[in-house]
Amino acid sequence: MDPLTILLVIAVVGGLYMAWNIGANDVANAFGASVGSGALTIRRVVLLAAVFEFSGAFFVGAPVAQTISGSIVAPQTFAFRPEVLGIGMVAALLASSVWLNIATFFGQPVSTTHAIIGAVVGFACVACGPACVHWRQMAAIAASWVVSPLVGGVLAYSIYRYGVKRYILESRHPVYMAGLFMPLAMGSLAGIVLFSIVYRGLPGLRLDLPAAYAAPIAAGAAVVIAVGIRLMIRRRMWRHHIRRADRYPAVERWFGYMQVATASYMSFAHGANDCANAIGPLAAAIQIFRDPSNVPEQIAIPAWILAFGGIGIVLGLSTYGYKVIKTIGKNITEITPTRGFPADFGTATTVLVFSKLGMPISTTFVIVGAVMGVGLARGFAALDLGVIRRIFTSWVITIPVSAVLAMVIYWILMAVMG
Repeated sequence: MDPLTILLVIAVVGGLYMAWNIGANDVANAFGASVGSGALTIRRVVLLAAVFEFSGAFFVGAPVAQTISGSIVAPQTFAFRPEVLGIGMVAALLASSVWLNIATFFGQPVSTTHAIIGAVVGFACVACGPACVHWRQMAAIAASWVVSPLVGGVLAYSIYRYGVKRYILESRHPVYMAGLFMPLAMGSLAGIVLFSIVYRGLPGLRLDLPAAYAAPIAAGAAVVIAVGIRLMIRRRMWRHHIRRADRYPAVERWFGYMQVATASYMSFAHGANDCANAIGPLAAAIQIFRDPSNVPEQIAIPAWILAFGGIGIVLGLSTYGYKVIKTIGKNITEITPTRGFPADFGTATTVLVFSKLGMPISTTFVIVGAVMGVGLARGFAALDLGVIRRIFTSWVITIPVSAVLAMVIYWILMAVMG
């Protein structure tokens, strides 16, 4: 077997390993709060993730994958030796995967986006020097570390404290107020999701309408869903008289339904964005090893690679994802459906807004910030500061550790392959 074929096999294995690690560590961003609140079991999470993570990766994952494979380091930089770029991408896959595996073993949520970016930067600095890295892109990523968790935390804090807590849980008629809140929340969520899809969201499926058309469609769908849910709630309240002693459990059940819907949307968005961390470098390596005579200006992302990444994510969640789900859903602060919904809604909205602005953000950072925001609304005593300190430590060291690992693995591969 010739060296390029060996490298191609290593690249495919490394891509699957990376996708598995994304599923094991990062899918907790979408479902951790739902499991912690009791709205979902691990088995149901796996079923939902199999649908939404795979769909997001397969239908919307290509543009982000192209960014990962070609925007941090320009492929044309390696025109003098194309195989060096392929070996570097393999090294980046293996390095970020090893670090994610270590973090998942200890139950620490880390950013897979920053892990792969750190690894790509690491090998690039060794292969062609720091000048070949697009440092403006790196500055934007560094800014997102601070901004996005704060935005997610503020949104979750505000929704819980000034919406759920004040107007529902502390009201004299919590069931009635929840019956008013749920249609508004679900209608808003449906409108936001639909707008994100049809407004420059899925050009591959010709769902890239301008705002003048996308906004009325999304608003109309939001109104229809809100009215339908309100009618269902009124009929249920009329059929089943809720005793005063049972009113808070009833409220929690309704919020559990909302939390599942929000978590499913987050799962779709996560698959669309973070699957690229595995398949972007993999697509670059495969394209180069198949034709090492030239470096393409843009890396192609075939459909089978998108499906390959989606399958790997689902496998990672189903076999090893419970560790990080436990950390996000149970260890930071006690989560109930009325607390989990603001965390998920705040995270999903933050990710959507920043994505539409073209800002590279980490869903891990945002969901942890949102869960902390909900805990803070209940007072500092509700937060486990020891767990939070360990999470922040893992965040800080992710890029340098991934970069160093990529350098070492790159040197090893170059030495072995000559």
